[in-house]
Amino acid sequence: MGRPLRIGLTGGIASGKSTVAQRFMELGVPVIDADVAARTVVAPGTPGLEQVIGRFGAGVLAENGELNRSALRALIFADPGLRRELEAILHPLIRADMERSAEASRGAYLVMAIPLLVEGGPSDRVDRILVVDVDEERQIQRVMARDGGSKDQALAILESQASRSARLAVADDVLTNTGTVTDLRQAVDALHRRYLRLADAQR
Repeated sequence: MGRPLRIGLTGGIASGKSTVAQRFMELGVPVIDADVAARTVVAPGTPGLEQVIGRFGAGVLAENGELNRSALRALIFADPGLRRELEAILHPLIRADMERSAEASRGAYLVMAIPLLVEGGPSDRVDRILVVDVDEERQIQRVMARDGGSKDQALAILESQASRSARLAVADDVLTNTGTVTDLRQAVDALHRRYLRLADAQR
């Protein structure tokens, strides 16, 4: 028997990915989250944190010995070169951590929640790509409401991500999140049934 069917869950900021991932978990589907892996690989005492300190200095450490994410963000935000250096350190570690979790997962299929799946180029890690889609004006409103920032800040975040059209171009499945949370959860339920059939067919 081969590995479980792997679904790559992605979407732009404030698109509703967390709601979708939460519903999959409620349905008993293993969800492996890149954001969780990103925290795991820089926990105190890890080689990942040592590498980050070695490159960016002890100024990116909080008093409790954990990574000070806001200090690191401030350092790299305005410098694409530094951001690429950080990604070169972290991305392989995150990928390896997620792979270990995937290999240990049991079930007909699993979801790998990867916000930057499209930005990372073609991926052999997943069998299908599920995009949570929302129009950009709605994204901007949600980011501003969530973070309390300006429209310019929200636009800057959107511009740093893959475009909506780029995500849709690689999607195997699309969840359009323009209705209520209940609508979105029901759409996940329908996809769950479909993925179970697909997983059964590939065995």
